[in-house]
Amino acid sequence: METTVNSRGYTGKTFYRRHLNLTDLKTEAETAALGNQYLAKVGHQIIPPYPRPEFHVSHLKHETGGDGLTGIRSDSGFRAFPNKDHEDLVWWSLYVTPEDIQSAERRLLDKQCPERTEEQAQMQQPFLGKFASSPAFLESSRLGSYRFIFPLDEVLDTYREQFCSGKNPMMRVWSTTLYKQEVMYAVLVHSPANEQLFSEYPLLTDEPDSICAFRDGCFIWRPEAMCETHRFELIEKCGDNQMEAVEPEGRHEFYVWDHVAIALHVTDEAVLTFDSDHLRANLRFCEMGDVVIKRSQYSRRSENFDSYEEAQARVTNLWPLERSPRVQ
Repeated sequence: METTVNSRGYTGKTFYRRHLNLTDLKTEAETAALGNQYLAKVGHQIIPPYPRPEFHVSHLKHETGGDGLTGIRSDSGFRAFPNKDHEDLVWWSLYVTPEDIQSAERRLLDKQCPERTEEQAQMQQPFLGKFASSPAFLESSRLGSYRFIFPLDEVLDTYREQFCSGKNPMMRVWSTTLYKQEVMYAVLVHSPANEQLFSEYPLLTDEPDSICAFRDGCFIWRPEAMCETHRFELIEKCGDNQMEAVEPEGRHEFYVWDHVAIALHVTDEAVLTFDSDHLRANLRFCEMGDVVIKRSQYSRRSENFDSYEEAQARVTNLWPLERSPRVQ
């Protein structure tokens, strides 16, 4: 375990070369005497039962503030964000769509209730979306008002051509980082030409208990903690082959939440470039989340966020002939 500081000055405890499930992460935290009050709830009866779905994610997102947007427009793409530990990584996150949630719910029901009848399937009410309440699933942003959403295959194809000489990139288990309430699982994507540079990091494999894997052009994500604030309890009605989200008695429980970040390795201050008009077409406006990540501990909470009117003016200035940013 190492103490690391991310690009915005936030300190975390990072376990390189491993994706630790919450049980193992709790053990590691106790051994290192980290004293995380949220993680300490693992294994207790305090946290109500919640689902463990499998998401098949085919889109990535990159969020930024106004200054970052200006830089992306100027570069026609994404360059490595300055970081005290690794200055050659371009960071993205998994973007889970409503359709992804619906598909994950069907897979979970097929797995947990394999003998359900067609009538029972028709009676089943949607429930998974009620648990998908952590920042990993929200349309608001913690990082800034501007979100680029790209199909995963397009990002990988672009990376393959620009950094891998047309060869398929390699994917490895980079790290697990524990912040105060957040657990980030990072996947490294790099050129085969740099295989020796990253040989100590395990290749990403598709095992049944893998938190993140890559299969058939999608990232497979099996979240350990998808709620952050637990407002519902999962009830499995075995006799009826049904699953339901029920509000438990008592107060809501705060807990850790997890997400997956994708780190693309670039070299020599290179830029992962896209056509300027295509960048604009994939740009969305985001409202500010309830909890945001500031540039530093001394920054104002709203520093990275613009109103929609301000965003209109900024985007029009950067892309003069284009329409205003779409609101999500």
